[in-house]
Amino acid sequence: MPPLRLERHIFLLRSQNPLFSHGDAQLFLAWRDGRVVGRISAQYDEQYDAQHGGGTGMFGFLELEDAPDILPPLLEAAASWLRAQGRARMIGPMDFTMNDECGVLLEGFERMPFVKQPWHPPYYAARCEEAGLAKAVDLFMYELVISDRSKILPIVFKLAERVQKRHKITIRRMSRRSLRRDMDAFAAVYNEAWSENWGFVPYTKRDLDAYAQEHQLVFDRNWYMVAETEDGETAAVAITVPDINQVLLRMKGRILPFGWVHFLRKKWIIDRVRVGFLGVKHAYQHTGVAAALYVEHFDTASRTPQKWGEMGWILETNHNMNKAMEAMGGRVVRRFRVYERAL
Repeated sequence: MPPLRLERHIFLLRSQNPLFSHGDAQLFLAWRDGRVVGRISAQYDEQYDAQHGGGTGMFGFLELEDAPDILPPLLEAAASWLRAQGRARMIGPMDFTMNDECGVLLEGFERMPFVKQPWHPPYYAARCEEAGLAKAVDLFMYELVISDRSKILPIVFKLAERVQKRHKITIRRMSRRSLRRDMDAFAAVYNEAWSENWGFVPYTKRDLDAYAQEHQLVFDRNWYMVAETEDGETAAVAITVPDINQVLLRMKGRILPFGWVHFLRKKWIIDRVRVGFLGVKHAYQHTGVAAALYVEHFDTASRTPQKWGEMGWILETNHNMNKAMEAMGGRVVRRFRVYERAL
C-alpha cells in the first residue's frame, strides 16, 4: 500500500509535524553493501511525560528486510539516542505517537490496510521477539458490515431511541467550513473519554491544527458526527474516515502525472470506512448516545456507497468497547502489538 510520498515528506518536516513542538525525534537507516535494508525512529513526547511521567521514549517507522541481524542494531541505535535523552524505557512501534500508525501486525496479513493502519509481513513479529522486545499491549480492529442492521443486538436500537426524547441529545454533521472548530469539540471528548487508556496523550492546539488540515483531504460530511445537548454542549463525537487508501493504491504514491485523476474520482472509488474515533463524555455515558451514534452509522451506510468498514484500533484492555463491538456484530480481523524494552 504505497503512501503518498509528498504527504510523507511533509509529515517528517520539523516545521510541520506538531510532535516537534512538544518532543523530539531522530531517524536512523541501516545500510548493507551500499543499500538501505532497514529504518527506525527514536522519539520522546513531553505530552506523554505529562500524562504518564517521564522516562519513556518511543521507536517507530519500523521497516526491515527479513534477516536476523538487522533489527538488533536498529533498536540499539534508537535505545542509545533515547538513553542520551534521559529515557529508561522505550515502547513502539508508533509513527510518531499512538494517534498515528502504531503496532506490529500479528493477524490480518491477507487484508489490505485501511487509512492509518500499518501492514507488515509475518516475520516482523518474530524478529521483534528474537530481538528481546516484550509485549506491552495488543490493539484490535473490528470489521463491521454497517449496512446490515440485523447484526445489531435489539438493545442498541432501544437505547438509541431514548436519546432525544429522554435526554434531549441530537446528532448533527460537521461541515468542512466548521471542521477546525469542531476539532475542539472532538478534543474535549477525546481528552476526557480516552484519558484512562494505555498510552493516552491529549491533543494540543497545534495537534488539532494539523489534524484538521489532514482531514480536509478525506472529509465526507456524511461520516463526521457530533452529538449535542439542547444547550449546545458536546456530549459525544464520532469521526469516521472514508478509506483513502483505496485511492492511494491507484495513485501509486504520486500525484503526478495522473494520480490526481484518481483523487478527484475518490467518491466513486471508496466503498469502505474506518471508524477511527467514537467517544462519549463521562457525564453522558448513561444516556445511550453511543448507541445513537452506532445506529446513525448504519443509517448512513444505507444511503452512501460505503457499506462496511473497520472500527479501531481498540485496546485489548478496553473491555467495555470490545463488548460494544460484539453487540454491533463486529469481529476482530486484525491484531497489532505494541512492544516495550528497558534501556
